[in-house]
Amino acid sequence: MFERKEKNMRVGIIGAGGIAVKMAETISYLEDVENYAIASRNIEKAKEFAKINNISTAYGSYEELLADERVDLVYIALPHSHHHEWTLKALNAGRNVLCEKAFAVNIAEAEEMISLAKEKKLLLAEAIWTRYMPSRKIIDHLVSEGVIGEIKTISANLGYKISQNDRLTNPALAGGCLLDLTVYPLNFASMVLGNEIKRFVSSCVYTDTGVDGQDSVMVEYTGGQMASLFTTMYELTDRRGIIYGTKGRIEVLNINNPEKITVCTFDENGNEIIRNIEIPKQFTGYEYEVTACKRAIEAGLTECGEMPHSETLEIMRQMDEIRKQFGIVYPTEHNLR
Repeated sequence: MFERKEKNMRVGIIGAGGIAVKMAETISYLEDVENYAIASRNIEKAKEFAKINNISTAYGSYEELLADERVDLVYIALPHSHHHEWTLKALNAGRNVLCEKAFAVNIAEAEEMISLAKEKKLLLAEAIWTRYMPSRKIIDHLVSEGVIGEIKTISANLGYKISQNDRLTNPALAGGCLLDLTVYPLNFASMVLGNEIKRFVSSCVYTDTGVDGQDSVMVEYTGGQMASLFTTMYELTDRRGIIYGTKGRIEVLNINNPEKITVCTFDENGNEIIRNIEIPKQFTGYEYEVTACKRAIEAGLTECGEMPHSETLEIMRQMDEIRKQFGIVYPTEHNLR
């Protein structure tokens, strides 16, 4: 039943939460990638996960999965606070790694992770799925072709009703909006305007546990452009991103997983011309990051071109600066106290 074709890439998943379920579902859809192993600190949970998701091997510890030389790629589906530790352990065990976003708690952790991947000559990729989706190339093309003229402003928001989730509000798990939600509008702005940033002006509303429950971030770029970004863990927002140019605008419905792209321009009489652009159908949207990792591993690369290490480090740098303005230090950041 689990016989492997030579071309298959075996994936081992560390962590058996909701996002791991989504990844397992995605891998089951791919022809040349195999749902090979799942690791949880509870062996019964791992066995149940494996049974439900048709995974051949279940481990009751993360270390056991990392010791399995049949694993080609480790997917780390743990809270942000655990990304650094288990990425380093996976790399030291000789495993390629796809680590969930946010990549790390801070840039110091990210630099150490990336440095080790390069030293070991192993792939290390950040699972920020919007960087790998076809919708990114569509937006890039529209911007580069000058369809809406010179870009001046971006606005983007992302909100879900998820404050009841302990992972989101627990400081020990690096909870809060920033690493979980704000990372998406920051990536959205970066993909359009780049990273030549003059300054951030950021504020947040704190939860009872002291992490950020709502974020407002203004980004001013050296070229005079601006981005206005908002996130919340209390309510579902329209999740819309708008790119404003001198000749019109591009509207993206759901910056977290684009569902629709609309281009609005004007004729010589000032009448609005609306054009809807079709987004290719997808399975879950995670398939693009997985197949990108497979290509990179086969090519002997240590990073994916869709989200190179330089971009991962830049977004981490931005989040460090924003969090500094919030005045939030996570309990695990002993060196920053």
